[in-house]
Amino acid sequence: MPITFRKSFRILPGVRLNINKRSWSITSGGRKGPKRTTSSTGRRTTSMDLPGPFGWRKTTTKRRGH
Repeated sequence: MPITFRKSFRILPGVRLNINKRSWSITSGGRKGPKRTTSSTGRRTTSMDLPGPFGWRKTTTKRRGH
């Protein structure tokens, strides 16, 4: 099993800084609303928990060379 590194810090209420081996990201949002995550690699994700075992997620990635 490979060794992984991941660390998350709360920098403000509702805002987290997430760091892993290859990139970092900022996550904002609360438990009852949508969460928005922006990564240093260009990935942007919006997600939201729905009632029951459901969830919603949309991810966009910045295209290279354009």
